[in-house]
Amino acid sequence: MISEDQLHDDIGNNHIATNESTPLRSDAFELTEEQKIELIKKDVQNILNTLGMDLSDDSLKGTPNRVAKMFVKEIFGGLNPQKKPSSSTFENKYKYNEMLVEKNITVYSTCEHHLLPIVGRAHVAYISNGKVVGLSKMNRIVDYYAKRPQVQERLTIQIVRELQQVLNTEDVACIIDAKHLCVNSRGIRDIESSTVTAEFGGKFKDEGVRREFLEYIKLDTQF
Repeated sequence: MISEDQLHDDIGNNHIATNESTPLRSDAFELTEEQKIELIKKDVQNILNTLGMDLSDDSLKGTPNRVAKMFVKEIFGGLNPQKKPSSSTFENKYKYNEMLVEKNITVYSTCEHHLLPIVGRAHVAYISNGKVVGLSKMNRIVDYYAKRPQVQERLTIQIVRELQQVLNTEDVACIIDAKHLCVNSRGIRDIESSTVTAEFGGKFKDEGVRREFLEYIKLDTQF
């Protein structure tokens, strides 16, 4: 019988998602951003001190504060629901009823198992049922859900669920192809491999529609 510590290590080392929603405590937003920065700053100082780093060195003096601000305001900023992008929709007056694809959306996220970067591309598509959303909003939704400790499977699902709600349609799909530095720079240290995840809703579960989406994202549209 494996120990609880071994079970947790196995989950993390195998990059297993345990929840479709980001695991947040009920008191996650009782502290202000400034209070969180001060607490994290002290934690980073403790980590660096424990590692034996000389924090009196000019290069390191500002590191705890920089890391704390980066965690709260940048790479984990997507945890704050106040930063969720507004996603205004518009009536599809021109009656465009075919697939709309936004491809090669840059993904910068952080693996929640080792707090190392996930870097890749997302391809998002939907079929309008009467509503359309601004193209930049699709990028912003990807960025919002990426800016938190993540598992790639969950990120893929969250993007689809958000657009389904915004557009009031099940006909949404997302594919993410990304490199995980917890695989590329530690452990097996395989710098060539990447991880591909997909979530297909509504009409995208149909093989023909799904194949059309895959053909679109294979198109060479570099200028």
